[in-house]
Amino acid sequence: MSNHFSAANLKFPGDDARLDLTDLFVFPAPGDPGRTELIMDANPFMTGSEFHPDAVYRINIDNDGDLHADAAFSFVFSQPADGMQTGTVYYATGGQAREAEPSGDVLIENTPVGFDASSRPVQAGPVRLFIGERSDPFFADIEGALHGYQWTGVDAFADKNVLSVALEVPNDMLGPGPEIGVWMTVSLRHDGTLEQMDRGGNPTMNPIVNPDDVKDQYNKGEPATDAADYLPLWTNILRKAGGYSTDEATAVASTVLPDILHYDRTRTASYPNGRILTDDVFSTRMAFLTNGKAGATGLKPHGDMQADFPFLGVPNP
Repeated sequence: MSNHFSAANLKFPGDDARLDLTDLFVFPAPGDPGRTELIMDANPFMTGSEFHPDAVYRINIDNDGDLHADAAFSFVFSQPADGMQTGTVYYATGGQAREAEPSGDVLIENTPVGFDASSRPVQAGPVRLFIGERSDPFFADIEGALHGYQWTGVDAFADKNVLSVALEVPNDMLGPGPEIGVWMTVSLRHDGTLEQMDRGGNPTMNPIVNPDDVKDQYNKGEPATDAADYLPLWTNILRKAGGYSTDEATAVASTVLPDILHYDRTRTASYPNGRILTDDVFSTRMAFLTNGKAGATGLKPHGDMQADFPFLGVPNP
């Protein structure tokens, strides 16, 4: 899986699908090199019907390489009523981007969340925005992975939906240079305090690589401490799973720790430089784990994706 079912025992964080972040995408806006697309998906298989009203969803941007957020887009949502929900979007920079509470400028307030195929993007200040249900773009042969990488040709996500937040952002809102690091988080309010419940940058890391006894701890962590906290563990996992030497395993694990999705807009976007919707990240991660012994699954990207913003297909029935 990508980041689907990212808590221990392949469950949802906090046992709530609305808090389960699934995928993060970063790529240039088609035909406009001055803008960048950021897409964050949640709620695998639409097990819950809306965004959590007591949560803060966030896209974090590191633009100086210090592994801390220098810009952030935060999203909060109303209590659902009569099948409807609204969202408010904040944009913060500097110290405000590192605050747990949503802060900074309000880009748009109480914009409707779309729950059917009629939903359309809106303008939120300088940002183009879409919030609503869409077809899940992730494709993976889960059964094959569970049975010795004997691929079945069955895509477990072919007809599934997610809740999506898509932004088309002027590059100068992301940082002064062409290189950024991006990760997503979701935090839940408990007794007035926000507790981080899930996070992800690189695809298919916590659900697939981490053992159950560290998954929940990992979800609460920060990229700045990832190498210290997980490099020895992941090195050992790769040695056992893929037969890497210790030096090889350390080098390979270091390509995804800290868990930030790196993007340099002067280079072609395709994972691991950002991530586009057609990247076969599941096959990439299986090869990562097995030192190339697991071949590509042979699955193709979903055929319902669209050429224009917000790019993900309309919801499956």
